[in-house]
Amino acid sequence: MFDELTGYKNNDHFFLNPDDSLADVCNAPQSTSGVYIVYELAHGDIELIYIGSSGKVLNDGTIKHRDGGLYDRIVNGKQFGKPRNKSWPEKMKQNQSDALDIYWYETVTGDSFDPPSYIEALITMKHLETFGRLPRWNEEF
Repeated sequence: MFDELTGYKNNDHFFLNPDDSLADVCNAPQSTSGVYIVYELAHGDIELIYIGSSGKVLNDGTIKHRDGGLYDRIVNGKQFGKPRNKSWPEKMKQNQSDALDIYWYETVTGDSFDPPSYIEALITMKHLETFGRLPRWNEEF
């Protein structure tokens, strides 16, 4: 769905089951910036439920990587009033999700300098245009 992401060489994904530790299963890099997309697998369906990013462009045009990089943003970033390592498993149990499939893409490398928030905006807009709404766990844009 997101052709914008196909050119990023450093990317991967991992699964989170309701009883897993997000810190243990997350394989995102700890020193880089980029975007991540969360799919929910539930009741035989797959739904894109969240789009996020990590890293900021500073006034001088350089990137400011979050301490702990994409990994820390995914694992310890707050969502639903708590760190994701707590809130995501709780939401999964509430929704009777089978698993989450989390894809991450490093957007700032030696080969490319694509601000994570810009790429996040591009793919969020594409989702909005396609489905007429944001992903379920994105409360605003």
